[in-house]
This record gives sequence, structure tokens and C-alpha cells, in this order.
Amino acid sequence: MLVILMEDQILAPEQVCQSCLLADGSGQPRWRGGQLRCGQAIRKFNEQQPEQYKCMMGFHIAHIE
Repeated sequence: MLVILMEDQILAPEQVCQSCLLADGSGQPRWRGGQLRCGQAIRKFNEQQPEQYKCMMGFHIAHIE
């Protein structure tokens, strides 16, 4: 599951990505093959952290299993 990380809250991608020009046709982040295609991976500090990305709009996105 992908989530948007804010300073004090976690948002569903539907709340943010629908207004993004890089989102797919259903307003979701472009997630394919286990990678976010509309952002860049952020290096993990430790193995317990989920995969994190910074999207082109500047939001941080985490992949939580």
C-alpha cells in the first residue's frame, strides 16, 4: 500500500495524486514493478524502514506492506 507522509499525518494517495499531471489515468501514483515511476527513491537509514520515495510534487511516499 502506498501512503503520502506529511509532517503530522498520513494521507491516502487519492487525496493528493488526483491533481498531479504525472498520476495515472485513475489518479493514482505510477507504481509499476515495485517502484514509483513518478518519483525518486530515498535512501533508507535502516532495514526496518519502508521503501520511501520523493515524488515530483515534493511529497514523500512510503510503500507499506
